[in-house]
Amino acid sequence: MNGLKIIFMGSPDFAVTSLKKLIASRNTIVGVVTQPDKERGRGQKLIPTPVKQAAIDSNISPIFQPISLKDEDFIEGLRNLQADLFVVVAFRILPEQVFSIPPKGTINLHPSLLPKYRGAAPINWAIINGEAETGVSIIRISKDIDAGNILLQERMAVYPDETAGSLHDRLAESGAELLLEAIENISRNQLAPIPQQDQYATPAPKLTKELCHLSFDQPVEKVKNWIHGLSPYPAAFCLYRDRTLKIYRARVLDHESYQAAPGTVLKADEGELQIACKPGILQILELQREGKRRMSTDEFLRGQKISVGESFQ
Repeated sequence: MNGLKIIFMGSPDFAVTSLKKLIASRNTIVGVVTQPDKERGRGQKLIPTPVKQAAIDSNISPIFQPISLKDEDFIEGLRNLQADLFVVVAFRILPEQVFSIPPKGTINLHPSLLPKYRGAAPINWAIINGEAETGVSIIRISKDIDAGNILLQERMAVYPDETAGSLHDRLAESGAELLLEAIENISRNQLAPIPQQDQYATPAPKLTKELCHLSFDQPVEKVKNWIHGLSPYPAAFCLYRDRTLKIYRARVLDHESYQAAPGTVLKADEGELQIACKPGILQILELQREGKRRMSTDEFLRGQKISVGESFQ
């Protein structure tokens, strides 16, 4: 039995895992849609998205990079490829004139147990909110964002000190496998879509700079969750001597202690940096000074003199 002809839509590293799995499957990728190249670095060189680079490396063409998803030439180009199915992983919101094109519809891999965490940053918010469990969902795309019927779901535990980066990688692998299973079932007409229960929906909004500014004026477990939920990107930060200090990993030392004002340095020697929360004590494990590289606390303290009683704001 032949596989399906698929147009794949995605941009970041999270989507590359699924694209590679599909390329290696019995299905055929007849085209890829991704974001336009962006200028990066000091030389402002145009850099392709990870999905575009993966498609080039695998000799996949054509590659569409539309500025507008409603562009008539772009839509006509999609129709001309006569794909059976569109697959979307970490891409933009599709207009109905796009997602309604293929005869077998358009499906989306979303890294949460929908209807929980609908939105742009479900992995981050699961850790920020201290979830013990999350997962991946395959849904049919509909007019409402992340609200389509569920085709398949898979649950996954969130480890106690996990960062968004490590959870991202595990969900990308799990999601890619589940995506292959869903496509196989679609090809055999063996799926029974389940409507989402909208009353249980929770948001996962885009992460702004304001949200990344860390507050120590809360219980220490919440502070740790904010740090890990934003690590490695966009990264939680605080201000120290009016300079930005990004924090990537931390550990809870004490849940109950309330010795000083939130943000006060309680210890800054012997490779340890301890900060007061309300209540609790946080040990910072990995951080980055403004203009410097990411480093361990031990390495940081060898190059930066910090005194007990100073404040992280």
